Amino acid sequence: NKVLYFSKLKIISVLIFTTIICFFTISNFINFDNNFFKRNINLGLDLQGGSYLLLEIDNKPVVVQKLQNKLSSLKKFLSDNDVRSTNFKIIDDKKISFVIDEESIDKVLSLLGDKESEINPYFQRFKTHEFDVEETKVSSSSNITLQFSEYGLVQLKTSSQNQAIEIVRRRVDEIGTNEPNILKRGNDRILVELPGLENPDRIKSLLGKTANLTFRFVTLNEEESFGTEKIPYEDGTEAIISKRIILSGDNLVDAQPRMDNQSNQTVVTFNLDRVGAKKFARATSSGVGKRLAIILDGKIISAPNISEPIVGGAGQITGDFTFQSATDLALLLRSGALPAPMKIIEERTVGPGLGQDSINAGMLSLVIGFILVVLFMIVKYKIFGFIANITLVTNLFLLIGVLTLFEATLTLPGIAGIILTVGMAVDANVLIYERIKEEIKSENNKIIAFDSGYIKSKTTILDANITTLIAAIILFILGSGPVKGFALTLGVGILTTLFSVYFIARLLTALYVIKNKDKEKLI
Repeated sequence: NKVLYFSKLKIISVLIFTTIICFFTISNFINFDNNFFKRNINLGLDLQGGSYLLLEIDNKPVVVQKLQNKLSSLKKFLSDNDVRSTNFKIIDDKKISFVIDEESIDKVLSLLGDKESEINPYFQRFKTHEFDVEETKVSSSSNITLQFSEYGLVQLKTSSQNQAIEIVRRRVDEIGTNEPNILKRGNDRILVELPGLENPDRIKSLLGKTANLTFRFVTLNEEESFGTEKIPYEDGTEAIISKRIILSGDNLVDAQPRMDNQSNQTVVTFNLDRVGAKKFARATSSGVGKRLAIILDGKIISAPNISEPIVGGAGQITGDFTFQSATDLALLLRSGALPAPMKIIEERTVGPGLGQDSINAGMLSLVIGFILVVLFMIVKYKIFGFIANITLVTNLFLLIGVLTLFEATLTLPGIAGIILTVGMAVDANVLIYERIKEEIKSENNKIIAFDSGYIKSKTTILDANITTLIAAIILFILGSGPVKGFALTLGVGILTTLFSVYFIARLLTALYVIKNKDKEKLI
């Protein structure tokens, strides 16, 4: 007889699954020694307080660098195509300008307009060039001007923002901040939410540094072929540095703070990739006796003498470091340089008192809603209302347990999602019980009537919950911040509700109906 029948295997499976998930719920209040159960729901910024930072990316250096790179490749390209060109320059950090003779104008415009040309590899499927081309005739020559198109600028800013988000995430994760929220805002801003972090000074310092590292020789010869420039030390004094970059931070694969046993000072050790190790060995071999300046964000950290070639692909940076400053420098070097400078344009600190008030208000709403639902179900359906209420409690435990299992972040809108789940959870039971009442009118066998009630209401219940689940998934994928928190608890709540209704509630109903099948009125 399969009517309202649960096999022993199914009963055991349901009990084991429910017990395990409930253990995760309890782990939020009791510390288990077992690491598997040692999990907690993380509270969002609006509940536990923390810091809110809005960063803005300065893309001007990125535009200038891109123009400089394009200018160099453009010179070579025109030379390879036998085009005589002169007077290359960058105007107002926005345009590339150069002059060609009158006879070459058609050829040059054709080359620059050719989407298959090697000089124009940024032609997109949207049929838009990265650069706009202008021509101005001057006597027997023509002045050609290239500047970023609107689409080209959007592409550049988007790429810069994506790189910056990745590096910001690495830096924040290295500090060990709990469940940071890092989001795009427009195409040149990044929002960073740091729950539980009330003093963000250290992370502000780390996020405000570009971490552009270069190794260059100190020189006394201002006429060096690569050119020179004056760069300050951190104490304000200056040194003449060659513009030739021996090595950049791109070649670093690791950096760690260490105590130097010989000098008893804190240093930062680094390891280079294969290409970097070869460059470093070659430069230090030919530069024995010279001073090698280590420059970070336009300032000289240190400039040690090279006493012997460094061929192992590893070295160390010395300076007047505390262990904290060495740790931060190593973190910056490991995470990589930002593509462009960033500045903090908005900063807020949310106190934990506000978060506790939000938690208290949310919990009060949950308790009031829960009590009203429980009373309604008992008054309306008696013993079956009691079964629905047991299912509702179990459903809440399952919901919190699943969130704990994945160490999800609970926000105030997330609590709203849980409250909504409480209301929706009993909907399924109401539909089933009303359907059972209809079936009993035409079916004498009460067991068959109850089974038909569950089977015939399934389609309606699934349709209603699946459409809501789809909406929750779309909100989670496309939404951010509060919307995501609401979608998460709502989506998980729908899944736990369906499990509770069709396994736990049905199992309890089956046990009661089979035991009391001879009663004249069951529901």
